[in-house]
Amino acid sequence: MKKTLVKNVKWQEAIKYAVLKTKHNLSLHNQKFPHISNDKCYEWGDNEDWIEGFWTGIVWLCYEYSGDEYLRLQANTQIDSFHRRLQAKHALEHHDIGFLYGLSALAGWIVEEDERHKLLAIRAADHLLGRWREESGLIQAWGPEDDPENGGRIIIDCLMNLPLLYWASIATGNSRYAEVAVRQAELSRKFLVRGDDSSYHTFYFDQSGNSLRGGTHQGYSDGSTWTRGQAWGIYGFALSYRYTGNIRFLETSKRLAVYFIERIPADGIVYWDFNVPVTGSTNRDSSASAIAACGILELLEHLEPAHPLRQRLEDAVMLTMTALAKSSMDMSQENEGLIDHGSYHVRGNYGLDGYMIWGDYYYLEALLRLEKQIPGYWYERDKSEPYHI
Repeated sequence: MKKTLVKNVKWQEAIKYAVLKTKHNLSLHNQKFPHISNDKCYEWGDNEDWIEGFWTGIVWLCYEYSGDEYLRLQANTQIDSFHRRLQAKHALEHHDIGFLYGLSALAGWIVEEDERHKLLAIRAADHLLGRWREESGLIQAWGPEDDPENGGRIIIDCLMNLPLLYWASIATGNSRYAEVAVRQAELSRKFLVRGDDSSYHTFYFDQSGNSLRGGTHQGYSDGSTWTRGQAWGIYGFALSYRYTGNIRFLETSKRLAVYFIERIPADGIVYWDFNVPVTGSTNRDSSASAIAACGILELLEHLEPAHPLRQRLEDAVMLTMTALAKSSMDMSQENEGLIDHGSYHVRGNYGLDGYMIWGDYYYLEALLRLEKQIPGYWYERDKSEPYHI
């Protein structure tokens, strides 16, 4: 980052609190993974959803901050379950492979340079590459090939899975991974980002790649702007810029970020959709706020110190992270989540006003970016950053 945000002693306190809570959860739940529930708790179970990588990513972040050997051993043991899952191809008919294996195996490679972790991350990238549909020219988000509903569907979340492909091109020397990632990012830029800098959650194409319509799965309506989707876009396009140097990706990230920060409530935590009618009972989504904070911190890495947007973006990060840290520190260790008031699928009445493990991960990543300049596990920490394919 060309200009570092002012350190805040509260970030240190918040990180230490998160490390203690993570160790407490590990001691209670051993090798189980936190799953979404409608209660103020996690449901702990097996490695079989799209979200398990966030838990392992949290453990790696806590280890990097604390150096606690217990956390390192726990993270490595969790990676064993990711080996087994990929070998069995268990519940992997979706594009969230980067969330699963980038924050577990690739993270392990970044932290420890363990060749086993590197090879697992490459195998996972191969699996994600297998979701590329050449005829329609897209990475299919969900379901098996030729699925009647999802066969030509992309969603904005995929942008955060592309770093695994970019990284695999660098790690193997095979440009195919990056070529697919760039095509998906370009498709997303063209069809998921609207002219007013808002975004669709999802877009549909036919088998020949002809565009059909934009829509939503988790937003308020097809034409609304789901806040978590907008946050995925901020971060995802910034990361695509880091890997490619394509200025269009940087400009798109900036546009999405400005749209987002202009709609942050005074208390710092966004509602679950920017177009939902707001009443006293309208759900927030703290996870969207945490993702956006990380995305903006990544974006700031690529802006000059005198850039006219810098101060506005920095102020938005400080507002958001101060609110999230206060909320987190107000919770007791008995509350398993790091941040409260996250939303998963409001339209489906599932995962309402509670803990979302991805929200916890991005909250902690943002804290470590602010305090220690540790940027998470979306790219290797090369001294020549940003590097471009």
